[in-house]
Amino acid sequence: RKKFFTVRMVRHWNRLLREVVNAPYLEVFKARLDGALSDLV
Repeated sequence: RKKFFTVRMVRHWNRLLREVVNAPYLEVFKARLDGALSDLV
């Protein structure tokens, strides 16, 4: 089903830039994720 939370999240995760996903540290990931999400809004 398309309504499952995990299916929706995986779809969004796969759309993230590789530099966001491959961040070496959590703080770097958060900063890059904030930047990527701000580009969407």
